[in-house]
Amino acid sequence: MVRNVADPGAPVLTLGRRTAIGTAGHSLDAVDVVGLTAPVLAEVAELAAPLGLPIDDVILGNCMGPGGNIARVSGLAAGLGPAVPGVTVDRQCGSGLDAVLQAVSRVRAGDARLILAGGAESASTAPWRFWPPAGPPESVNPVRYTRAPFAPPGYPDPDMGQAADALAAGRGISRARQDEYAARSHARTVDAQHAGVFKPEIVAVQDVSVDDRPRPGMTAARLARLRPSFGADGTATAGNSCGVSDGAAVLAVTAAAAAAAAGLDHLRIIATAIAAGDPALPGAAPAPAVRRLLDRQAAIDRGLTLTDIGAFEITEAFASVVLAVVDELGIDEDLVCTEGGAIGLGHPWGASGTILLLRLASRMLRPDGPQFGVAACAIGGGQGLAMLVERGTTGG
Repeated sequence: MVRNVADPGAPVLTLGRRTAIGTAGHSLDAVDVVGLTAPVLAEVAELAAPLGLPIDDVILGNCMGPGGNIARVSGLAAGLGPAVPGVTVDRQCGSGLDAVLQAVSRVRAGDARLILAGGAESASTAPWRFWPPAGPPESVNPVRYTRAPFAPPGYPDPDMGQAADALAAGRGISRARQDEYAARSHARTVDAQHAGVFKPEIVAVQDVSVDDRPRPGMTAARLARLRPSFGADGTATAGNSCGVSDGAAVLAVTAAAAAAAAGLDHLRIIATAIAAGDPALPGAAPAPAVRRLLDRQAAIDRGLTLTDIGAFEITEAFASVVLAVVDELGIDEDLVCTEGGAIGLGHPWGASGTILLLRLASRMLRPDGPQFGVAACAIGGGQGLAMLVERGTTGG
């Protein structure tokens, strides 16, 4: 039996907004990561004005940007003023969820009353990086690398696509099943877009206010014709994997009493959890992170089990990753990403974890929405991150 032990001082999420998600090289290809983030920060800051609280900090996740403190630069560019600090975090494609997690921890501890937290990524404008020359600079050309290592020498360090193929093979997840799941994601994303589900949360950037990637007609039969993307024997393809994308997303994190007093619907944070495992199989890590959520005292106090969770949002980097989590935890697949996910929308790495929370808010804050939801993502290097939320209303 689920017990109501709501705390007015508990941290909550409210007022989430995002850019449209642009496919890399397309509608947002000329906008850098600060240009993506600043308009969203400005919009959320304006919406948060009824809280009557100063912004204590800006926390943003990013993993492939130009370096430096993107949060501070974006806050200044958004017009938040020089008195608003900012910090940037990198947990790879879990960065946007980790930024919110850090904000939640600080509000819960009483160290802040209002934090704007989220993530951003501009794959289109990410700088090229090079290893320094191994010999005299005049005799050895530097070597470009496309990503930082996920693990040190002596540990497996596969690219995410190769790891997804290995996970599918090890868990017996067939190509046909991946394509069927992906077809569902594409269709649900298109349906949600046509129904206007995404429109209220999108802040236009350079007049772009519609997501690039959703495409009708991506049936399982059509997806089955695509070639493997990461090796001739693999099962991950361009159709059952996410798209490389540009985008930013931000939420306001405050206390339940403040949100209720301002008349703002919100999601209460019950618990957060981080797990880690085999670097060779990062797609396996969300499942233990979700288990840890339910082992947290706050979840135990409410008597929560997996069967109480009515909405799951799992980053659809690859269909095999979502299906591995579904299988291991015994989740009803129909509760996962019901408005589509990264397969249909795209995956702006640093922002995607925050977008999961926007998807939960969209689903849960309707009159008939479920009471509890979970956001989870797999992270390069073998980590998983998860957050358990509860529907809140203006009544508390």
